[in-house]
Amino acid sequence: MNVSDLPHLNAALNTLSTIFLITGWLLIKRRRILPHKRAMTAAIVTSALFLTSYVIYHANVGSKPFPGTGLVRTIYFAILIPHVILAAVSLPPILITFARGLRRDDARHRKIARWTFPLWLFVSVSGVAVYGMLYW
Repeated sequence: MNVSDLPHLNAALNTLSTIFLITGWLLIKRRRILPHKRAMTAAIVTSALFLTSYVIYHANVGSKPFPGTGLVRTIYFAILIPHVILAAVSLPPILITFARGLRRDDARHRKIARWTFPLWLFVSVSGVAVYGMLYW
């Protein structure tokens, strides 16, 4: 795999993360704790692989400028800016939520997960949207 192929891998990993996140949420709503734990572990693993790939790509290639103009450019930045900000601030709560879940500190896990889940889901979905706008 060439470093220039990494954005495609990143989008696939973000898509998988989204699927695992939604699956984990549906499972916990059904009180299926062990499958929820597995889905959320898969979500964190795919997110960690994404982050590793993302850093490698940007360290070697840099950023791809958005080629669009007009309204589509405004929409692109309206998605990109909150994506970048929330991606940066969501990592600590994701790790805290995951650790509390592993420790079965259920009350504290639920309390933070109510905030962490939508942030993580937004970052994952908006990452795929940004990829789509850049590469499709």
